[in-house]
Amino acid sequence: MQSVCGRLLRHLGFTLAFAPGLVVAHDMEIHGSNTIGATLAPMLVTSFLEQLSGAPVAARATGTENETLLGTTLDGQPLTALVAAHGTSTGFTSLASNGADIWAASRRIKANEVDAMAGRADMTSADNEHIIAIDGLAILVHPSNPVDELSIDTMAKIFAGEITNWSAVGGPDRAIQVYARDDRSGTWDTFKDLVLAGKFKLTGQALRYESNDQLSMDVSGDPAGIGFAGFASVGNAKLLAIADGNAPALKPSRLSVATEDYPLSRRLYLYTPGTTGTALAQAFIQYAQSQAGQDIVAKSGFFSQTPFAVDPVLDSSVPVTFKRLTERYQRLSVNIRFAEGRTKLDNKANRDLMRIQRYLEQTSKTGRDIMLIGFADKQSDELRAQMISELRALSASKALRERGTVVLGHTGYGHYMPVGSTGGATGAQRNGRVEVWVRR
Repeated sequence: MQSVCGRLLRHLGFTLAFAPGLVVAHDMEIHGSNTIGATLAPMLVTSFLEQLSGAPVAARATGTENETLLGTTLDGQPLTALVAAHGTSTGFTSLASNGADIWAASRRIKANEVDAMAGRADMTSADNEHIIAIDGLAILVHPSNPVDELSIDTMAKIFAGEITNWSAVGGPDRAIQVYARDDRSGTWDTFKDLVLAGKFKLTGQALRYESNDQLSMDVSGDPAGIGFAGFASVGNAKLLAIADGNAPALKPSRLSVATEDYPLSRRLYLYTPGTTGTALAQAFIQYAQSQAGQDIVAKSGFFSQTPFAVDPVLDSSVPVTFKRLTERYQRLSVNIRFAEGRTKLDNKANRDLMRIQRYLEQTSKTGRDIMLIGFADKQSDELRAQMISELRALSASKALRERGTVVLGHTGYGHYMPVGSTGGATGAQRNGRVEVWVRR
């Protein structure tokens, strides 16, 4: 591989480094999530290899289901990349055993996985954890189903087999058929964490799938069916709006998913093993995070992290004071979130700050046109919530100032307008946020 692509990578500013004992069979291998690997990863790899080689990229099957081999030539030599999409957990196994350069995951790395890799790298650091897209976990039913929305608790009871007829939730008198992803899937892990939440177990009558697309296709053909898949795989099925706690029910949309306000939003990750990875993989990660890479994300059906501004839809549940506060602004499709405590930005937020700066440059705006509004999870008293929300907005403002963008407008809105159920780690993570608003 060094003779094949070393010269080109050096031209891009990379120094080749190879993991000891690396056993990948191709120049780059991405293993893991079917959500990422079915369409998004092959599209990103194809565009990346075309940029590297200046030559066409051909895709072919390997003979194993859910695997794609992408190849081109460089200096007359083959350059190949394998995408093996057998589920998030399989990708970690491959990465840990040096069988993959990149692990594609449709949920965040677990604590035991962090511990298992600790000898090689801190997998939670920005050098190794890369959010490449946002996805909305879509709850799907047949197009003829009259049910339009469900709460997370009701949905959990359906998937657990405690509610077995659609008539119990406003639908027809028809037995419910549950469709679910298989146990190796990050989509399943996300659903299990966000919906079943340790309180329910999936019914044994559920039909299980390795593929998002196939699950969606089968639900769209079954009037009794309900299932979940990545938003990019909705196809002809009907989407339900989902309510979390007392927050309004939301359907996954371009804004609600990009801001992660939608209750079943999730981040899609690529993980690399620190400095033991290859330069080709590092270059690919940079490409995936670039504007060109995020354009591919949008084309694939997922949600790009490139900021955009929209006129907010503020219904009667929104306080008049908030409407007045934002009446001269549009909502930017970025929520700044925190890794721990109340002020430490997470890995996505740190990259989002750079994206906000790029947005300002492209729209000929400055930090003076930005307003940051902090929010807190439910607290014991209103004053405490107000202080926490203001600290969050101040923290985001300080981080932007350190990067050269001075934001004069920042405030807190306390624990009002939650986007999810309150309390615990989930409530703090979802409701504890900073919204970004931009002057019209």
